[in-house]
Amino acid sequence: MLGRLNHVAIAVPDLTAASAVYRDTLGANVGAPQALPEHGVTVVFIDVGNTKIELLEPLGEGSPIAAFLAKSPSGGMHHVCYEVDDILAARDRLKATGARVLGDGNPKIGAHGKPVLFLHPKDFQGTLVELEQV
Repeated sequence: MLGRLNHVAIAVPDLTAASAVYRDTLGANVGAPQALPEHGVTVVFIDVGNTKIELLEPLGEGSPIAAFLAKSPSGGMHHVCYEVDDILAARDRLKATGARVLGDGNPKIGAHGKPVLFLHPKDFQGTLVELEQV
């Protein structure tokens, strides 16, 4: 069911500063900031060749990233994203095994313009999992 690792997401309190660290210190190819109001975040993707790093900054006080940063003010790993061929089939298979899909269970359009779902971290060893249809 799972395809390749699409990205690792890191919540950051300052997207500009975090982007500069990846660009200037690590020499990474850093993309432009992209606001995603429907997800409550602004994101920057960093291409590391075999996958991506996604930096997440809260977009508004109701952002789930704001809540994450309230608990971890310096930031940290937020989620991992895996690719799937058919997100609805993956969702149905996971739900049949007892895994919990967050939200209303229906995919939303993610930062790459593709359907995404999030799975409850308590069902995956404490890790928030995102699935993205490719």
